[in-house]
Amino acid sequence: MRAHEIDYKILGDDMQVVEITLDNGETIIAEAGAMNWMDEGIRYESKLGDGSQTEGGLAGKLFQSAKRAMTGESLFLTHFTNNSVKRQTVAFAAPYPGKIIPINLNEVNNSITCQKDAYLCSAFGTKIDITFTKRLGTGFFGGEGFILQKITGDGMVFLHAGGTVVTKQLNNEKLLVDTGCLVGFTSGIDYNIEMVGSMKSMLFGGEGIFLATLTGTGTVMLQSLPFSRLADRIIKHAPVAGGSRKGEGSILGGLGDLIGGK
Repeated sequence: MRAHEIDYKILGDDMQVVEITLDNGETIIAEAGAMNWMDEGIRYESKLGDGSQTEGGLAGKLFQSAKRAMTGESLFLTHFTNNSVKRQTVAFAAPYPGKIIPINLNEVNNSITCQKDAYLCSAFGTKIDITFTKRLGTGFFGGEGFILQKITGDGMVFLHAGGTVVTKQLNNEKLLVDTGCLVGFTSGIDYNIEMVGSMKSMLFGGEGIFLATLTGTGTVMLQSLPFSRLADRIIKHAPVAGGSRKGEGSILGGLGDLIGGK
């Protein structure tokens, strides 16, 4: 199945939105809840799978959706179709601050592997599947576990990542990465986990002793602020029920609580 040819533009800087323009009959598929706004000619429907499952009927779609559920994503994807004779737009945004990465699968050998929550949306005809890492150590210590998402096809796909996105081109080289900072990589890259530090480094250095290693020839995409780091910081500085709050400006913060009736 050839993917629909779509036009797009990315709006914003640190909290980006991708606005997709669809011709009559064109469809884009997206994660549930990712849509921000759309023109009145757009119609949407939640469906099992990405639409690439043409054989096997309902059982095949359920199997494909069940595999997606193993990555922690929704069983359903939302299909947005332009039913108007005029060109119509629909916009999608990531669930946390960061960047949206547009990828033309034709330019990356029709395949890209990414972390399980990096997928945002893609042109209809793109296949969204899961792939298992090959090594036991990767599953236990890799942060992403045994399961990554594999996206294949010949159209546009949009990933999202936290903070700043950095792209590295490897030419038969090796790159060591904090496991949470990996967004995705193209074919030709081998993904593994290696122990590179000591127990002392793990206990006192803050970097841990396991890093992701990416070896080979291809493209690697990295993020500067994984959502897990952001969530950890928020949790550490959140008010504790019945207790004190940690953070800057605690005197003013306490005064504000009094004024607010806390």
